[in-house]
Amino acid sequence: MGDVAVADAALHYSGVSVGYHGTPVLTDVDLKLASGQRLALVGPNGAGKSTLIKSILGLVPLLTGTATVLGRTPTHARTLTGYVPQTDSLDADFPVTAAQVVMMGRYRRIGWWRPTRAADRRAVREALDRLGLADHAGKHFGVLSGGQRQRVLLARAIAAEPQLLLLDEPFNGVDALSQEAILSVLRQLSTAGTTLVLSTHDLTLARELADTICLLNGRQWAVGPPAETLTVDTLRRAYGGHAIEVDGGRTLLVET
Repeated sequence: MGDVAVADAALHYSGVSVGYHGTPVLTDVDLKLASGQRLALVGPNGAGKSTLIKSILGLVPLLTGTATVLGRTPTHARTLTGYVPQTDSLDADFPVTAAQVVMMGRYRRIGWWRPTRAADRRAVREALDRLGLADHAGKHFGVLSGGQRQRVLLARAIAAEPQLLLLDEPFNGVDALSQEAILSVLRQLSTAGTTLVLSTHDLTLARELADTICLLNGRQWAVGPPAETLTVDTLRRAYGGHAIEVDGGRTLLVET
């Protein structure tokens, strides 16, 4: 990451601490990502992963340091950024179809009160098709399975054609079919130049998907390629009260 010029970085954090009401949740963050890189934020519950993602969106203030996102301040880069939250505020009982949810991702392009265009409808169809949900476009969001809903939310984010895509625990409660569909699309987006930042508890998924790992727990403990960051010693230091076991080449965290 060190050889990425600041001017060319999709994400650049230097000496950053972030938090709420002047109280830091996360400190010592130094990140530099090039376009198309895949960053996994790894750490236990309460480590600050979601807070860091929200700071990239400009929703949580920086207490120290500097940050640029796509060459802009986080707030000004928000229109170029897609976001898949850990829990969506969309009411499952609200009478809206999968296609209508995905169309919400186009609103910042077309405006809330303007009619949709052919290009918007095509973007929605393509996003649903990429996630294997073309046949579910007319179904109510609330009747879909948890994995299907997560795929719809990802389709909503990619329909906006973001340069940077943020995903907060995108695989929580997701079935194997949905997980594979999501992984496939994320790899395709990265190959096409979209920068990815996702948080996850799954070390195996982080190792398989990301080319850069940021290990967090109140502060940044390590950042770099998976082979350098997801080591037993580093994980023990970052996770503190967890034991580490290595089984068949896989690193496992065991709650103590």
